[in-house]
Amino acid sequence: MSKKKTTYINLFAGIDAKSVTALMQAVQQKLQQGTERFVLLISSPGGQVGPGLSAYNFLKGIPARVDTHNYGSVDSVAIAVFCAGKKRLCVPNARFMLHGVGFNVPQGARFEEKQLDERMKSLRVDRQNIARVIAENCSKPVEAIDRDMLEVKVLGPSEAQTYGLVHEIKAQLYPKGADILLIGTS
Repeated sequence: MSKKKTTYINLFAGIDAKSVTALMQAVQQKLQQGTERFVLLISSPGGQVGPGLSAYNFLKGIPARVDTHNYGSVDSVAIAVFCAGKKRLCVPNARFMLHGVGFNVPQGARFEEKQLDERMKSLRVDRQNIARVIAENCSKPVEAIDRDMLEVKVLGPSEAQTYGLVHEIKAQLYPKGADILLIGTS
């Protein structure tokens, strides 16, 4: 019996178009080379909602198994990316932080009421989409996740396991001789 080919991808970066593009390119290349299982080692402060949800949907939709392993902090929209794992692990001293979404305002920017209303609607949809992803993967009601995001919830490993985010707490990230790719900040 042959062992399934596994690739480990170390995502040590914020979630943005650049890091998600690099992640998708690495996965596509390894799929073409026969990888059947990916383990996404992730430590990320979060970042942009659009690329984060795209990464989640991409990883959920590929013809390979994906597992995820938090080896530091997985915050904000990075939790949605983490939820792409069929099996989700974290190290014994990891952290997860759920919070609401926001946007940066350029210095001197001026907003009309209509623009603010559009921004608020967009922020609500983004928060609800993230909450839905987390709820579906943690078997919790969307309303509970949404409330936790609005109130800011920080979870340690055992709390994350009780919450349903983590299946197992495990220090070892990968075996000796593993195929590992790094996606980090440049």
